[in-house]
Amino acid sequence: MRWARAESGQSSVELVALLPLALVVGLAILSLLAARSTAGQAAAAAHAGAMALIQDADPEQAARAALPAPARSRADVTVRGRRVEVTVRAPAHLPFLDHTLASTVAADAGPEPSP
Repeated sequence: MRWARAESGQSSVELVALLPLALVVGLAILSLLAARSTAGQAAAAAHAGAMALIQDADPEQAARAALPAPARSRADVTVRGRRVEVTVRAPAHLPFLDHTLASTVAADAGPEPSP
């Protein structure tokens, strides 16, 4: 009986010790899922920008319009010739992962149209 009473709080101590680790692992998983989502957002925005180039519209405006509102402030759109490049940073829950989990996608609008 004494042995059972001596270890009665052991599992509680182990649980409290593992809670910070579980929290960090959970936040890392959420950050990776957010990064995966930004890859799709960046691809859609880059393709929208390339389509705007083909239609003689503003590619940067089209790319930003294709992004969800919360992602627009975390996005960088670059237009070089007929190529649109969009980088979207994931909303990282862990600050040191903020710039690590960025997704960059480029879309090409094809050759210059002939006159």
